[in-house]
Amino acid sequence: MCVKIARCCGTQSAVNEEPNDLYHVSDEAGIRVFDPRPLKPGEEPLVWAIDADHLPNYLLPRDCPRVTFFAGPETSRDDAERFLLGTTANRIVAIESAWLERVRSERVVRYGFSPEGFELRDLTAGYHVSRSAVKPAGEVILGDLLQALLDCGAELRVLPSLWELRERVIHSTLAFSIIRMRNAAPPQRGFDAYRALSP
Repeated sequence: MCVKIARCCGTQSAVNEEPNDLYHVSDEAGIRVFDPRPLKPGEEPLVWAIDADHLPNYLLPRDCPRVTFFAGPETSRDDAERFLLGTTANRIVAIESAWLERVRSERVVRYGFSPEGFELRDLTAGYHVSRSAVKPAGEVILGDLLQALLDCGAELRVLPSLWELRERVIHSTLAFSIIRMRNAAPPQRGFDAYRALSP
């Protein structure tokens, strides 16, 4: 298996070094085989992968809460103008300011997979699954996550709290993924939209 360390410097793209169609991002290096595992007890064991379009959603420390969104086929012009603010980025990735230092200092490992043996599970989220063990085609250590996000064409937004943005996004016509919000700081007192979230 090919192992590379990407520093994300200069004009070299650290996220497009290998022509794989599917990816898995982990904080663990040196994984030789991905065995199917259930997300929760009683669920079907699966190997999960993400497509290249949705890769920016995962170029962060594993536990980092985030709100990600982009203009999909069903997104209204009003929502695109209100949320995207004229950006040329292909998606927005929003994190809490309290997580910024960890994003700057931590690294992740991007594994590449051939799409053979995977099936699409969720088009909006870009999830693909395999019921069989999968050997990665390559491994790239990403040591500068901010640059990795930029190399993917994403825009990073850093906010004191994600809760209000989350509520606005999920009630919009945007395509979105809400990830690890259980790790977000509690909302301000009086924020009625808060509720316990599953992982």
